[in-house]
Amino acid sequence: MPSVVMLVTVFVLLAGLGPMFAPYDPTAINIPNRLYGPGAEFLLGTDALGRDILSRLLHGARWSLGLAFLISVISLVIGTSVGLAAALGGKIADWIMMRTTDTFLAFPELVAAIVIAGLMGAGTWSLIFALSVTGWMRYARVARGIGLSVQSRGYVVQAQLANLPVWSIARWHYLPSLVPSLTVVWTGMFARAILGISALGFLGFGVQPPNPEWGSMLLDARVHLRSTPLQMIWPGLAVVICVLVINLTGDALRDALAEKNPE
Repeated sequence: MPSVVMLVTVFVLLAGLGPMFAPYDPTAINIPNRLYGPGAEFLLGTDALGRDILSRLLHGARWSLGLAFLISVISLVIGTSVGLAAALGGKIADWIMMRTTDTFLAFPELVAAIVIAGLMGAGTWSLIFALSVTGWMRYARVARGIGLSVQSRGYVVQAQLANLPVWSIARWHYLPSLVPSLTVVWTGMFARAILGISALGFLGFGVQPPNPEWGSMLLDARVHLRSTPLQMIWPGLAVVICVLVINLTGDALRDALAEKNPE
């Protein structure tokens, strides 16, 4: 667990402070330096426009990780609200919310996100909307399941008999029970958001040039895959390592919670 926390801290610092350590302007075009290999001047080489790949990776971390964090939080809020509404709203509300959730789950998330982003047009806001709309369903199912299990507990029954407002019961009795499980789900969805952002960026629907983002860097480098494959390897490695670290964090959190609550 400490090693995982250390890795997460490194990536948080990378997203927040990484651009400060970038040796060059990530958008500055320098054609004479195009397609340089790794060396003393350009540690990871340059792309087809002569831009320093290391600088673009460091700046791209802010886009990829920052957008993934925002999207996963939006999805968390939407899904938790839907799940609590289903658990607290009675049979009719439960049926409506869960059938809506099942309808969204019937479509592959990435395919649906590509369709939505394609209809809205390429851009950062359409990327955020597409991935948020297609990523809340797992939160809703978890929140609803835990909410139904909490519903029969004595302190919740007493609060209902005391005619406390529904929002107050949800705030003080349901949300504390949801936090541990939703935190574990959130780590997995954070990793999926990074993959989704990179996938849409590679297809041209994500963050638009000249802003550096790992998926769009893969898109720019694809035509030079045979001549200079390192152009695609560096951003690909960044995505893989980030997703791996976040998934390891989720596993560590799940194990820690299992030890804390062995029942």
